[in-house]
Amino acid sequence: MPIRPLRSRLSSLRHNRLAQKCALIALAAWSLGAATSFAPAGFDDQFDDQTKKWEEIALQLPAAPQAANLLPFYVSPTASQKFFIDAKSLSVGSDGIVRYTLVSRSESGVENTTYEGIRCETYQRKQYAFGQADGGWARSRQGAWRPIVELVGNRQDSALAKDYFCDGSSVSGSAGSIVNLIKYQRPRGTTAGR
Repeated sequence: MPIRPLRSRLSSLRHNRLAQKCALIALAAWSLGAATSFAPAGFDDQFDDQTKKWEEIALQLPAAPQAANLLPFYVSPTASQKFFIDAKSLSVGSDGIVRYTLVSRSESGVENTTYEGIRCETYQRKQYAFGQADGGWARSRQGAWRPIVELVGNRQDSALAKDYFCDGSSVSGSAGSIVNLIKYQRPRGTTAGR
């Protein structure tokens, strides 16, 4: 077996190491460039839900509330009106909004009807429409989302959000489970111990 000179073997080793480094660099470059090409068409290769923009679903106004479907709920000991939710109108949208028809009744018997929504994620409310005497709806001119404010007396939005609709920044359950909480007067929030 012929013996190679030492210099030739060192040169061969260096050449092999250089070839290995080039192969590793080429593999790394290929993997960085190919990482997104393996995602099937129509799929987002990013899993960051924070970058996706929230969109509100199209509004569908419910039928006018019927007295048999009105569920009273507690607001506060100093409330100047009584408040009711129309059980048939309450829905939980795929956009995370709880929508409902609210009926407020003064001590003299005057009623106001509104179709509203609460977004638990941002703790905001929105009025969509006002009930008309003929059973129809008039769209609200105040179509912007507004923060829910805790008032001393008529805190109906806060009572609904805290006691029935929201579990932190998430909706507390399905429309049916929320209706049952109101129907059986089982608030889940801050006023549960009253």
